[in-house]
Amino acid sequence: MSELVRIEQEGAIATVTLNQPEKRNPISGLDMIDALEAAMRTLDGDLGVRVVILTGAGSAFSTGGDLKAMIAPKSSLRDPLPAQTRRNYKVGIQRLPLLFESLEVPVIAAINGPAIGAGCDLACMCDVRIAGESAKFAESFVKLGIVPGDGGAWLLPRIIGFAKASELALTGDMLDAQQALACGLVSRVVPDDQLMDEARIVANKIAANPPHAVRMTKKLLREGYRATLANILELSAAMQALGHATADHDEAVSAFLEKRAPQFSGS
Repeated sequence: MSELVRIEQEGAIATVTLNQPEKRNPISGLDMIDALEAAMRTLDGDLGVRVVILTGAGSAFSTGGDLKAMIAPKSSLRDPLPAQTRRNYKVGIQRLPLLFESLEVPVIAAINGPAIGAGCDLACMCDVRIAGESAKFAESFVKLGIVPGDGGAWLLPRIIGFAKASELALTGDMLDAQQALACGLVSRVVPDDQLMDEARIVANKIAANPPHAVRMTKKLLREGYRATLANILELSAAMQALGHATADHDEAVSAFLEKRAPQFSGS
């Protein structure tokens, strides 16, 4: 796997680290996009991996686009021909929101520093967001005279509501970790030196549950963004039938009735 992305696995929990700390972990280059996509698809395909923690090396989670590369006459995003720029986005950074939307494995963002622009949106692509005290967030595209080209206009309102998302996207203002907690952008804030421990605590709680039920529950939550209630009920019934047929369901019920800790096998 590319050194642009580090993967470490301990039991059922994998940690994926964006590994360009000297550049503050930009995610706009094709090499980083390829590396991150390959890492996440590999882990998603491994049923032994029950949770992924995504974080950044160094002092930043991700500061989004590589600005020096973006202003080059021709780059992996910008091209003298607007039609080619459009295509660059579609085959480049827009792969990431589609990738994260397709993942079955739960992903926790451990936000260890600034998450700016596309970095903020990358955090929004994850299922759970935990911030260190030094984390900062900005939907800052407008300050550069561009728009959220990576799906931020879809992601952010679904997490913090239309009014607050509009305020952040139209002003480009920065939020600190406590402000992000107050508007629901993150679910908890912890001291920086406790961030990864806290992420692992949450990951272990998720990983302790039957893995097929976890993945199907995540799928239902994601589908709930856009489906009607009737469609969600239909999908829920189908997934419930699958859940009832697993050995882990029988084990969960037996353990509850016998007042003991369950032992889930993923079967």
